[in-house]
Amino acid sequence: MVAHAQTSWPEKTVTIIVPFPPGGSTDTIARVMAQHMQEKLQQTFVVDNKPGATGTIGAAQVKRAPADGYTLLFSSLGAYVIAPHLVKGVPYDAVNDFDYITVPVQAPNVLVASPAQSAKTLQEVVALLKRTPNKVSFASSGNGSSDHLSAEMFWQQSGTSGVHVPYKGGAPAINDLLGGQVDFSFQNVNAVLQHIRTGKLRPIAVTGDKRSPVLPDVPTLAEAGVQGAEVYSWQGLAAPKGLPAAVKKKIADAAVASMNDPAIRKRMEEQGLEIVANTPEAFSAFQAREFARWKNLIETRKITAD
Repeated sequence: MVAHAQTSWPEKTVTIIVPFPPGGSTDTIARVMAQHMQEKLQQTFVVDNKPGATGTIGAAQVKRAPADGYTLLFSSLGAYVIAPHLVKGVPYDAVNDFDYITVPVQAPNVLVASPAQSAKTLQEVVALLKRTPNKVSFASSGNGSSDHLSAEMFWQQSGTSGVHVPYKGGAPAINDLLGGQVDFSFQNVNAVLQHIRTGKLRPIAVTGDKRSPVLPDVPTLAEAGVQGAEVYSWQGLAAPKGLPAAVKKKIADAAVASMNDPAIRKRMEEQGLEIVANTPEAFSAFQAREFARWKNLIETRKITAD
């Protein structure tokens, strides 16, 4: 009977929990992937938004669900590798409570300057920060977001300091940046690409280990003189720990196929997202490395969720 359940999955609706509100990058990617998996596997896939506590409420709900492949978690890196070090009493163990399935996409962040800022190069930004320590503001989508941690990593590696201004989400941070109320921000490339193309925000450098295909003229931080501050924002698909091997393989194969669909790949890459679509083994190893890396930065910089 168990063998039958494994080979015949999915026999009913599969719920993908997104631990953030509708409309953001993670939600959008989850819905594209769910639609493709639904078509491929001939079964209903629904996305259920469970926002709150930097992604930990939704993640905890998935941890408590049966490990049968009918409840999945689709989250950005926050719930998997950042919140466990920031939020007191996180109700799950990110290393041991999930089966990691695939990282569909990743994207570097890009350091953008508000229209009111005169700095055009990274050297000019570093010089400004050294001249006026703890005066220049950096907006983020919230404490512990990848854009916040990109700024912390940048300050650490460049020997500078700035003022972190957290917002409740990326949209209000970008709005204030466009209005000149804040000076700079490290934003997901896909979130600010249109504003860069229309000239409303000035790109200074990207946080990837190579240039972004959608911003080929923008140098990496390393190229511009700041080493060791590479950051990628990424999304990952996971399930409660203990998924049967056959079910895990079917989920992974369907999720990876969705990202390798030519139309989906083109759509993602046009937004500045890079397709990863790796294996469960590769995602597990990657999660462990990222978990250790962000733990180190958060402890070294004494970052809190408050």
